[in-house]
Amino acid sequence: MFISPMLLHKTEQPFEDDNFITELKLDGIRLILSKFKDQIKLYTRHNNEVTMKFTELLQLDIPNGTILDGEIIVTDQQGKPDFEAMMERFQSKKSELTIQYCVFDVLYYNGQNVTHLPLYERKKRLDKIVEDTDMICKVRWMYGNSPAYFELVKQQGLEGIVQKKANSKYEIGKRSHDWLKVINYQYTDAVITGLRKDEFGLLLGIKVDNRIKPAGIMEFVTPVARKQFYNRYQDLIVDENNKFIYLDPKIKCRVKFRNYTKNGLLRIPSFVEYIL
Repeated sequence: MFISPMLLHKTEQPFEDDNFITELKLDGIRLILSKFKDQIKLYTRHNNEVTMKFTELLQLDIPNGTILDGEIIVTDQQGKPDFEAMMERFQSKKSELTIQYCVFDVLYYNGQNVTHLPLYERKKRLDKIVEDTDMICKVRWMYGNSPAYFELVKQQGLEGIVQKKANSKYEIGKRSHDWLKVINYQYTDAVITGLRKDEFGLLLGIKVDNRIKPAGIMEFVTPVARKQFYNRYQDLIVDENNKFIYLDPKIKCRVKFRNYTKNGLLRIPSFVEYIL
């Protein structure tokens, strides 16, 4: 049984409010787990059933009549969530990477829909049905303390934090301001080396030792910045093929991104401002 998960809005900075709880934002894949009639089924946030991709979770000791919401992760050697490793595990049938299901909410408890209950009450019920093991764990949380916790997250190079109203109901399939994510972005200066033709995206490069190293494709650019780019790029075209228009790298910009991939690219780069 699938329930469309509640989604988060973004906020730029954490805030102090004891009416909100604070959790670590885990860098993995959102996963809905349901168990009815002794059968466990697993779903992504888009209602794709992925039960057979994570067959080890079929052995979990979860009561019938339960639906859980959480994040499935793979950790690196330092114990930090590794998104690239998680995607490798998700996409490859041969991968032997170990997963862990990190649960932060319960939507059905004893066969009853509990999404109408306040979050702190759902957390109490979650404590009763999930016992922490290497394969499944409850996401730790606290009241308030978000700014201080976010500083620790930045020091450790983790993805970010989540702030949720302690009395929030679970809004099925909706993006709610009762749940907020604060991303630990990194920042760098880059040059625009090209334009993708079919779907908007700017090729980025980073200057390293008098050469420009490819840094990925930036899709998140504000409408104003896009217009400014279109007003300039025609004079900078040096080559093109079926997929890209290549530019003289004269346009500089500041970008924010999640982290560097293992190939040295920027993960999910977003435009901040032009550097004049």
